[in-house]
Amino acid sequence: MSVTDNTPAKPGFRFEKWAPVILLALAFGLYVAIALITDQTQYLTFGNLVAILGRSIALGITAIGQTFVILVASIDLSVASLISATSVLASVIMDGSPGMIVPAILAALVLGGIVGVANGLVITGLKVNPLIATLGMSLIIQGCLSAFVSNFAGSVPPEFQIFAYGEILGVPAALIFLVLLALAAWAVLRFTKLGSDIYAVGGNEEAARFAGIKTNRVIVSAHVICSLCAVVAGLYLASRLRSGAPWIGSDGVYDLESIAVVVIGGTVLAGGRGGIFGTMAGMIIFSLIDSVFNIAGVDSFAKQVMRGIIIVAAVAFYAFRSKRIVA
Repeated sequence: MSVTDNTPAKPGFRFEKWAPVILLALAFGLYVAIALITDQTQYLTFGNLVAILGRSIALGITAIGQTFVILVASIDLSVASLISATSVLASVIMDGSPGMIVPAILAALVLGGIVGVANGLVITGLKVNPLIATLGMSLIIQGCLSAFVSNFAGSVPPEFQIFAYGEILGVPAALIFLVLLALAAWAVLRFTKLGSDIYAVGGNEEAARFAGIKTNRVIVSAHVICSLCAVVAGLYLASRLRSGAPWIGSDGVYDLESIAVVVIGGTVLAGGRGGIFGTMAGMIIFSLIDSVFNIAGVDSFAKQVMRGIIIVAAVAFYAFRSKRIVA
């Protein structure tokens, strides 16, 4: 006669929880080592570290939204084109007038809401694969942009440029905004019904539906949040460039890089596992790696190759350590 041991397992070290921190520590250690080896210790100052993060604000904002859709086992490739469209739309509406700042922001948010709802409905209603649905949306947006503008359009008044260039106690206002946005997103995922539904749908959509969760509504909501984050990133870049540009999103590769940041931060592409703090760690890791390449004088083409290798290695790292297929 066999006896079943029902003794609960003792809690131990949870790799999945601490993996982003481990990777972040390794990236920071590499950054410090390269700076010391190349005798460029000026890159180790607090101001320079803040500057490193400042260069990734738009990516971080976009990645926060991308986290929501990846958690529901979806994806959004339209964010780069939406960023470009937002920067052009807002700049054209403002046209250098401070009085048009609020209408421009509202118009951009409406555009983001429409794109997010359209993406979500195509995916849930027409059952189109998220890659195809959002890629199609990206092409539609980029095609409309190309029909009307080919270079810088409109202008941003100095009052709106505070978003990109303002400082609070020596810290960029946009960086503080990113931190607050990340905390708000974490609170939504951690403490609200929408957050728990997002994890449930991403973990097992069929089981979530049987549990009474309106899965289609959750997926659409995640896409709306993602599109709104892309809109905010577009507004930030318009503030930074002082104008709109139809190529700013695609040139920044914000679609693929936001996905890479989320994955490096430990959020599983299959959905249901991960979170905002991991995404922020992934953004910092990405920024530190870029800085390492710059300090070491790595060629831009080689930098792209190395980026790809690092992304694949990070996913393999998670897969090997957790002994699960994550991508």
